[in-house]
Amino acid sequence: METGDRKPVEELTFREAMGELDGIVRVLESNSLELEDSLVSYERGVALLRALQGRLNEAQQKVEVLMGELEGEVDDATRDATLS
Repeated sequence: METGDRKPVEELTFREAMGELDGIVRVLESNSLELEDSLVSYERGVALLRALQGRLNEAQQKVEVLMGELEGEVDDATRDATLS
């Protein structure tokens, strides 16, 4: 995929971003690109990595909130069972 054909990072699904990042890593490790192309690919990889880390952090926060709500429900159920 040419640089101009790439979707903006924020429009990619998590899976698409991971796949593209994996492809970039493979190409960079192969040493098959010219320096300028390597830099462009590296920059795209950094942008993808930042976006993926941000999404993972958001997901982790959501899970922590949900777990906190679940623990609150369990505590309420325990308290209600004790009062009965």
